[in-house]
Amino acid sequence: MQSNYQQHQLAQQQQQQHMMTGTTLVAGGMHQQQQPQDVVSGEQYRYALTNFRIAHEKVEQQRQQLEDQEKVVAGLKGRISLLEGSAASTIKGHNGNSIDDFSIKNAASQLDKLINRWASDIVRTPTAPTTIICAALLKDLVNGLDEEEVPVTPMQLQCYLRHALSESISEGIINCLIVTNSMEANVQLTRIHEHLFARNPTVACVWRRQTFSAAVESCTPDMSLNILYEQLPSLMGVLNGQLPTAGGVSILDSAYAFSRMLHGAAASSASTADAFYRAFVPELGSNLYPRQIELVKRCLKSERGEVDRVGATIFPGLVKISKAPTAPNGEVGENTHTVVRRAQVICECAMGDPNGRPPFEPTPSIPQY
Repeated sequence: MQSNYQQHQLAQQQQQQHMMTGTTLVAGGMHQQQQPQDVVSGEQYRYALTNFRIAHEKVEQQRQQLEDQEKVVAGLKGRISLLEGSAASTIKGHNGNSIDDFSIKNAASQLDKLINRWASDIVRTPTAPTTIICAALLKDLVNGLDEEEVPVTPMQLQCYLRHALSESISEGIINCLIVTNSMEANVQLTRIHEHLFARNPTVACVWRRQTFSAAVESCTPDMSLNILYEQLPSLMGVLNGQLPTAGGVSILDSAYAFSRMLHGAAASSASTADAFYRAFVPELGSNLYPRQIELVKRCLKSERGEVDRVGATIFPGLVKISKAPTAPNGEVGENTHTVVRRAQVICECAMGDPNGRPPFEPTPSIPQY
C-alpha cells in the first residue's frame, strides 16, 4: 500500500511539472508574438542605401554651388569697391588698414622723433666743424649761398639739420611715388599719377593703390643714398656719405613706410576715397602763416605785433588734396586742400640769431592752403 501511495505522489509531481513546462512555453510564444524581429530583404536594403547616397550627393552639390556663388559675389563686391576707389589696402607689412587723420599724426610724430634724434647726435658728435656743416647744408637749401663757413650755435645747427632732412623726405619720398628702385621710373610714375588725378581723381587713386601693392618693400641703402645725394649733395659730402639713422633705425626707410601708409592704404571713409597726400616745407625766411605752421617755441616778435619769419622747419606739414564737389550745373571746381598736420616751425627770433636775421636772403613763401 505504501508503494502504491509513493507511485501516486510521483505521478502527481510529474503531472505538475508537465503543466508548468507547458505554461512556460505558451508564455514564451506569446512574448515572441509581441516582439517580432525587424527584418527587410536585401533588395529593400540596397534600394534604401542607393536613395540615401543620391540624396547626400545632391546636398553636397548644392553646398558647393553656394560656396561658388559666395566667391563670385565677394569678387564682384571687391571689383565694385575697387572701381569706387574704396577697396581695402593690399599693402603687406603695414597692417593693411584704412587710415585717418589721427593715425597719420601719430605716425608723423614717431618719424619726427627719429629726425630730432639724428640731428642731436650730429650736433653732439660732429664729423666736421659745425661751421662747415652749417655752410654745406645751407648751400643745399638756399640758392646763391656760397659760404665755406657759417657761424652757428648748436641749437641753430640742429634746427637746420632737421629742416634739411625734412625737405629731403618731402621732395624725395612723400611727394614722389617710390614704387621701384629706379629714381627715373619713380619720377615718371609720379607724373602719370598727377595726369590721372587732373582728369579723374577716382581713377588716379585706384591706380595709385594698385601700383603701391607691388612697390618695393623698403627703401634700400642705395636708394637712400641716391635720394640724399640728389637733395643734399654738399651736406652728404661733409658727412662722408653716412646715412641718417637714429638708434640703428634708418630714417629714410621709416619715412618710406610712412609714405606707403599715406599713398597705399584705403581711405577711412568714402568722402575721402579720392584724396591723396602731399608734404610741404615752409622755406627758410618765408612768412609765418598760422593755418600752415605750428610754432614749437614762443615767438616774441609776434606777441609784440611785429612781423617774424620762418627760422627753420623741423618737420614737414601734410596737406590732403581731394576732388572738388560737382556743381549743380555739372562743372567741377578746383581741388580742395586740407591741412591735416601743420608744419612744425621755429621762428627766427626763437633760434637766437645775433642780428635777428638768417645769413641769407628770404626765399619766396609757399602757396597758402
